[in-house]
Amino acid sequence: GDSVITVQLTEEDKVEEDVVFYLVFTGSTVQHCTSTRKINPGSLETISPGHDCCETVKVALCASREGHPVLVVAEESFQFVQDEAYDAAQFLASCAGNQQALNFTRFLDRSRPPAADVDFLDEKVALAFRHLKLPAEWNVLGADQSLTENIPRETLMHFAVRLGLLRLTWFLLQQPGGRGALSIHNNEGATPVSLALERGYQKLHQLLTEEEAKEPDSWSTLSHTVHSGDYSVKHHRGLNVYMLTADA
Repeated sequence: GDSVITVQLTEEDKVEEDVVFYLVFTGSTVQHCTSTRKINPGSLETISPGHDCCETVKVALCASREGHPVLVVAEESFQFVQDEAYDAAQFLASCAGNQQALNFTRFLDRSRPPAADVDFLDEKVALAFRHLKLPAEWNVLGADQSLTENIPRETLMHFAVRLGLLRLTWFLLQQPGGRGALSIHNNEGATPVSLALERGYQKLHQLLTEEEAKEPDSWSTLSHTVHSGDYSVKHHRGLNVYMLTADA
């Protein structure tokens, strides 16, 4: 998701100013409707939605005008492909509670990627995580809930905090086991909270320690999402387009 899509209109589709165009993406389980903005009389721009799986979906370009029925102007197929962010999110989701895998991820910390790369990684992996089909029983601490909080171990929360991944940390906090992970020590005796403090991640430390902490809009200059039941509405500030996503 979050890629720019350009739509070229044919001569007969270049119509009056009061016509509004939007795109409808229909997948196997989810449907997205995006508004568009006109670049010029023959071109439109919008943002691709973050989808729940890798598949080919049908896209309809629709035209709406007050007092007239909605017209389907054109239809096309659109393919959501597996990328590095999707692979990373799937890997992390599958290794929750897997100590061997979680210890393996610590090599990333030694390479210390530049801040711009960390920010890009955070945005993309968190976006991919949001659209993964996680099992109902999925837990940040892994499947074995018989483990007590007193057993030192590495968690997904340690991983996210160690790299300073704000958006991913916020996502994990909302999941089962997210809050419980904050008090777990790893083999060095560090909790995610103490790691954030030790590394000087002030925003992250505030997020982990503040009661009723909300997701700050300023974390993403590109978009803001509001969820309500089976629906979500996303506003992409850069292009000023809106996206409605619903279970089909």
